[in-house]
Amino acid sequence: MHFNFIKIFILILLIFSCSKKNNYNKIGKEQIKIDSFYLADSKIQSFIKPYKKAVQDSLSQVLCYSLKSHSKSDSELNSAIGNMMADAVFEIASPLFKKNYNINADFVLLNFGGIRSGLPSGEITIETAYKIMPFENTVVLAKMKSQVIKEMINYLISEPKAHPISGMKIEISSENELKKFKIQNKPLIANRDYFVLTSDYLLKGGDNMNFFKKSDSIFTLELKIRDILIDFFSKKDSLDIKSDNRFIYTN
Repeated sequence: MHFNFIKIFILILLIFSCSKKNNYNKIGKEQIKIDSFYLADSKIQSFIKPYKKAVQDSLSQVLCYSLKSHSKSDSELNSAIGNMMADAVFEIASPLFKKNYNINADFVLLNFGGIRSGLPSGEITIETAYKIMPFENTVVLAKMKSQVIKEMINYLISEPKAHPISGMKIEISSENELKKFKIQNKPLIANRDYFVLTSDYLLKGGDNMNFFKKSDSIFTLELKIRDILIDFFSKKDSLDIKSDNRFIYTN
């Protein structure tokens, strides 16, 4: 079932809400309390009922199962759900950018605030993906010089959060000093271009990630991160995701 049912459902409500014309001799205002006294229009309810059911049936489709429940705040610097989201973007989007632009992505950086819900245990549905990522954010590929990558590192360690990352490893001291940084298990190489998978929101400087504005080139596919999650879930029988050592404090 096509996910645009949700948008169609909202559009229908708007059309019917504007269908009745009212004539007034003067402009005024009145505060009207909305409660059970005002009953839903039965004709409207009957009309939208099949659309509402189609949306509900689509959203309740089971994609896979999660062995445990997870929150984005489960771990200080990297969470299981954040790792899953970043790994999903790398796994699903990277081959598509390779196919369309013949470019190999180096790593993924998303934002902690972009995770809007936890991952429940048990059935994982299409609705689960909508709850985790309710926004229309798309994945983009940004070409960035190594000097800009250094700015990115400074951002990540200045106020450490469990931003979803994949393909890189960061170790910092308890005083937030950089101890080790690697991309695909290799140190940062000076005067080299790197290709970073991120969201269109962050590309515009969202969450103060203004270093993305210094990207040399941008490549797009109009692929929503939410749809990546749906595809990722569909390819799994069960999820056993974990926090790991991709971003950690070290002595």
